[in-house]
Amino acid sequence: MTDSRIDPEIAAAVAQLEADGWLPMTREDVGEARRIYRELALARRGDTVPAVGPVHDDVVVGLPGTDADVAVRVYEPHGEQAAITVVWLHGGGWVLGDLDTGDASARRVCAHLGATVVSVDYRLAPEHPHPAPLTDAHAALRWAATLRPSDRLVVGGDSAGGGLAAGAALLARDFGPRLDAQLLLYPGLDPSMSRPSVAENADGPFLTRADVAWFWERYLPDPSLRGDPSVALLAAEDLDGLAPAVVATAELDPLRDEGRAYADALEAAGVAVRRLEGTGLVHGWFGLGAASAAARAEGDRALDALRELLAG
Repeated sequence: MTDSRIDPEIAAAVAQLEADGWLPMTREDVGEARRIYRELALARRGDTVPAVGPVHDDVVVGLPGTDADVAVRVYEPHGEQAAITVVWLHGGGWVLGDLDTGDASARRVCAHLGATVVSVDYRLAPEHPHPAPLTDAHAALRWAATLRPSDRLVVGGDSAGGGLAAGAALLARDFGPRLDAQLLLYPGLDPSMSRPSVAENADGPFLTRADVAWFWERYLPDPSLRGDPSVALLAAEDLDGLAPAVVATAELDPLRDEGRAYADALEAAGVAVRRLEGTGLVHGWFGLGAASAAARAEGDRALDALRELLAG
């Protein structure tokens, strides 16, 4: 039975995805899951992707002590340039996704804010479990800080990318570069999966508890790392001095309560936080704007909240 709280356009879109065999996102074979996720991401772009200015691919030299370089895609806005650079980390459970699957979201951030966006093709689990994706995110953040040094610097992402953004913000506080804000859209922050929303929304829609467990098992195959505060952000004891944050969640998302709890923890540490919770929305709503006016509007609110945070 369809949850009566769900936005009708989202409900119709999810039902069609299920009917067409796109869901669930996770499969026994990682390669097959990646193929399906990529095809789905490209198919659901629709005609709502905004125009931006020049786009080019580049390569970031990895952090000292690593042997990996990081591919990035740099987007410049069309028209007036704001003095903002956003390092964008795509979703996909740390296992799925690439620069192409994150393209529409990066373009939206670029166009809405008039910002330079650096989209990061971080390494993926299970071939490269934690901390490799986070190391790549931090390397890209340090590189982006040199791209336009006078810009206000933001790290942001959705889902797993939101979790990486939060972890990168923690590393940036301790090791640089200086951050001006973080944009965390329905972030993955709690490998314990113990919060009520995980059970409440165990069957989705869109993201299920089984999906969440599949992702965490591949990203954190070593159980001893499940308390590492750079990935289990709710276990971090010291959040003082972190960059101001927009934390956006979704009412019908298994990850809803960890986002809420992290916003609480940031506020308790004296960090400025702007909160949003998409009523009737599901995990992944930032990428569902082509299907839902409510999802598009929530994305606009999140980006407007970021702009206001930077202006304040």
